Amino acid sequence: MNRILFPALAGSLFWAAAAVADPHAPEPDAAGSMPEPVAVTTNHSVRIGGERVDYSATVGWMIQKKDDEPVARFGYTAYFRDTDDPAIERPILFAFNGGPGSSSIWLHMGILGPQRVVVEDPAFAPPPPARRVDNEFSVLDLTDIVMIDPVGTGFSRPVGEAEGKDFWGVDQDIESVARFIRDFVREHGRWGSPKFILGESYGGIRGAGLAHHLQTFHNMHLNGLILVSPFLSEHAGRDGHGMELPHALFLPSFAATAWYHDSLEQRPDGLDAFLEEVEEFAMNEYLPALVRGHAIEADRKRALAERLGAYTGTTADYWERADLLVDHQQFLQEMERGSRRIAGRIDSRYIGPSTNPLAEEMDYDPFFPAVGPAFTAAFFDYLYEDLEFRRGEEYKVSAWPLDWDWTHRPPSGGAQPAVNLLPDLAMAMTTNPGLGLYIQQGIYDIATPYLATRYYIDQLDVPAEARERIRYDEYPAGHMMYLHPESLRAYREDLAEFIRERLE
Repeated sequence: MNRILFPALAGSLFWAAAAVADPHAPEPDAAGSMPEPVAVTTNHSVRIGGERVDYSATVGWMIQKKDDEPVARFGYTAYFRDTDDPAIERPILFAFNGGPGSSSIWLHMGILGPQRVVVEDPAFAPPPPARRVDNEFSVLDLTDIVMIDPVGTGFSRPVGEAEGKDFWGVDQDIESVARFIRDFVREHGRWGSPKFILGESYGGIRGAGLAHHLQTFHNMHLNGLILVSPFLSEHAGRDGHGMELPHALFLPSFAATAWYHDSLEQRPDGLDAFLEEVEEFAMNEYLPALVRGHAIEADRKRALAERLGAYTGTTADYWERADLLVDHQQFLQEMERGSRRIAGRIDSRYIGPSTNPLAEEMDYDPFFPAVGPAFTAAFFDYLYEDLEFRRGEEYKVSAWPLDWDWTHRPPSGGAQPAVNLLPDLAMAMTTNPGLGLYIQQGIYDIATPYLATRYYIDQLDVPAEARERIRYDEYPAGHMMYLHPESLRAYREDLAEFIRERLE
């Protein structure tokens, strides 16, 4: 899935599943031998919007080279609709999750692929057997789809003299995924096809970087970039590390969570008006007070603490003792501490028993045990049964923990004090007048909060014309909003509409 952010955060973002291998598989290639590409193709059909869609599915890996030497085997699953139309007229969508260190199974089995796992949103999925169904909400009727597993995830591995560190960093990752996309397009004769990229979570950084990198280094323009619950900038999207701005941007998500779980002493009837009030307070009163730091007057500090407690289902004393600085892990542990419960980070509608009610930070994220085992079981059943991939290679759902290099060289050159891909995204949109940007965001997402996402859009330095190419939708769900039945339908309709608009 997701998938997400910094080393301090990613452990709680990803549910680390054990890799599964086929015990009947042949031995892997001997050490030192030349790696070979693998591709297993099967044929299927699915009904989408009442229409039968026939397609082929290919799972395997390509061999990526650098300076004519193999450096990685790059895993993917590709879906091509059977059609009489020329391949160059058929759009192609490249998609990935985030992490960094997540495979693509979350988007694959949650919304994009022709099979979908069934979960009990927002509760724990039922015990095995995991259920999967034909996915009538896929966009395979509109575009071919390639699910990408970056190096270290899925079947993707460094080979030859290459090491993980050659791929595990902001710029290294963008470069290697861009090279895979170029190689795939070249091998399958898709240079003339309309092209889309869809990234979730840390996939926001990867996707924004790819939009700029592909057109700058490979002369490949995109028609559309879709970012789902994106993380784009450390200075706005990471709280609890001495930066004031994120605390204000996270606050409305705390309030939405408290409202959802009925933790407010005076709960408003409607969420929208309540969040508008909290947003106004966060940016115009709370943030200026944080900038003053310890110079804030005692009575002013107490008044703010009282409002913060009222908005978040906690207490004024709690916020005052914290000097008005409560990060998201502290809040999720505190909100229902008296009931020995903890809310989810990826989707705060999920809630579970706290294993340590005295802890300062989250002891776990209830979202992952609720849905992770069902996703993993359904995917491996699908991989081995329907897609007939019996090679038995280890598929890594998660590569966490990774020693990730967070340095980034922006288009202007130099070094950034904190990673920020907004300049890359702005340059891509400015220099490619055909590039549309679509961002989809969940209200109950506390990994990448919705007000931070709005902030990214507001800070994007693009001409007025380019702003007309930006679309933004919010959903009453979390980071993976497509798990919520109502949002699932809306997600499909909105994404399909965006794709159609970019093809006109």
